[in-house]
Amino acid sequence: MEDFVVSYVVTGLAFWSTAFLVMRALMPKRSYEFCNRAVSTMHAVAAVGMSCLSVADWSCPVCPLNAPSSQRQMKSLAVTLSYMIYDAACCHLSGDVRLDNTVHHLVSIVGIGAGLAYQRCGTEMMACMFITEISSPLLHLREMLKELGVKDTDLNLTVDILFAATFSVARMVGGPYLTYVTLTTDYPILIKAMAAGLQLVSAYWFLRILRMVRYKLGKKRPAAAPKVADN
Repeated sequence: MEDFVVSYVVTGLAFWSTAFLVMRALMPKRSYEFCNRAVSTMHAVAAVGMSCLSVADWSCPVCPLNAPSSQRQMKSLAVTLSYMIYDAACCHLSGDVRLDNTVHHLVSIVGIGAGLAYQRCGTEMMACMFITEISSPLLHLREMLKELGVKDTDLNLTVDILFAATFSVARMVGGPYLTYVTLTTDYPILIKAMAAGLQLVSAYWFLRILRMVRYKLGKKRPAAAPKVADN
């Protein structure tokens, strides 16, 4: 692995950790999770921006396939790898050790690490970064609104629906396409495993999101007026 990649990962770990401590200092009344979500939102916005800037030709955003990674792509992936390590540690320290979240972190860390080690598939991995992070700001916003007391309101419902729509299009339209391309091309086995693992986690979360939207929309339906008995 290139020395600059290791440097970016170490620097990124220090940056995300410092950002979290700053959030805790600026918002002492907010929860551990709230501050971590603020940092996660910063990363999501940065990741989407970096993935867009890495596109060489917008007429074919996912080109070239199975090509050597550019230095810009590797730097961007190293930043996201540092965030994933930070977030996994944060979740562990807070006691949030759910199976789906653990699989998500493990697959992402191993997959990105493999891509950086092989120095290949930068285009596909940047596309994966865009797909997985584009809905994250809305995910964190909906949870942060709950802590701010904005719950069961039209604003909260709007954010929920926007999140569900963005997640569904990205993870269940773009995701399967990228997974198919990855599994049917001559990629390293770890890259293929990452693609399949992330898609399985996305499908699981998609089903949970559908139930959430159905529940939220059901709560918004006006209750049927009680029938008045005939005299």
